[in-house]
Amino acid sequence: MLSAAYFRELVSGQRQGPAAHMLRGLLRLAELPYAWAVKRRNWAFDLGQKERLGVGIPVISVGNLTLGGTGKTPFVEWLTRWFMHRGVNIALVSRGYKAAQGAPNDEAQELAQKLPGVPHLQNADRVAAARLAVQKFQAELVILDDGFQHRRLERNLDVVLLDALEPFGFGHLFPRGMLREPLSSLGRAQVAVLTRADMVNDAERARIRSVVLHYAPHIAWAECRHAPHSLLLSDGQQEPLEAIRNRRVVAFCGLGNPAGFRHTLAECGCNVVAWREFPDHFVYNQNSIQELSLWAASHDVEAVLCTHKDLVKLAVNDLGNRPLRAVLVGLEFLRGQEELETNLETLLTLCPNVK
Repeated sequence: MLSAAYFRELVSGQRQGPAAHMLRGLLRLAELPYAWAVKRRNWAFDLGQKERLGVGIPVISVGNLTLGGTGKTPFVEWLTRWFMHRGVNIALVSRGYKAAQGAPNDEAQELAQKLPGVPHLQNADRVAAARLAVQKFQAELVILDDGFQHRRLERNLDVVLLDALEPFGFGHLFPRGMLREPLSSLGRAQVAVLTRADMVNDAERARIRSVVLHYAPHIAWAECRHAPHSLLLSDGQQEPLEAIRNRRVVAFCGLGNPAGFRHTLAECGCNVVAWREFPDHFVYNQNSIQELSLWAASHDVEAVLCTHKDLVKLAVNDLGNRPLRAVLVGLEFLRGQEELETNLETLLTLCPNVK
């Protein structure tokens, strides 16, 4: 079994040598049946052979084309607040990827802390979850988290997020690359949002946009960044970022794209003297917490930093007698916010009881 880090190095071409070359060849062969299955499934929906089901209220899908993190959680938070501020009763629906039996997964726990009172239903049957949101919580609009590939639930708006660092999955479908489906699928979306756009230059942003417009000429385009704004303790208290500025820290994360968190730490102005990466949705148990505590204690630092997604699973205020803090980020648009909001405003007229 390949680790997430090794797999990324392999499919990106960073890993060199005869063994890596042979593995990429084997993965290329495995890509072919995967591509065929994806194409066949999409055709079935496009031709009406597979039924798409509505739930009587507007649905917005927030998804991506690639494996790994594209910053969906900050965008879902922003989107939810946008509709809440306009009086819409919102419910979130997601699959609940890697959730323990009967418990919310890490992303749901993170959103529950950021959006208290907003129902979040996790179910592999997202149609059933959306119907329950209407029946039990009187939802007027559903946000389908990570829903671009889940075509059974009818939606009014498809928003696709692209990570500026890895927008196109290294040019291949899984398992040879990190694409969930071909770039031509962008034609189904109405909005594309380039996340972490501040991590690449203007020329690269323009190149990514030109590729997207090739497959979806009429798509609305926006660019945003994840801006750090405060530190969070596991008990819910917050501290200013100044508490870690110019301070020695160790940091770790379990994300689909850890490079984004490294960039966030650089913006915070702290001195990261040691760093660890874990797989996305990593489950921290007593052994891993003890290991992290020993690791933190072995360094002369003033704090241990992680993401909010990690903190909700750790539920401790310190590691190795060093204070543990999550760096909270918020979405900031660099361009395209007005065009995005124009698309959102058209859905307000479809929401029950919203004037």
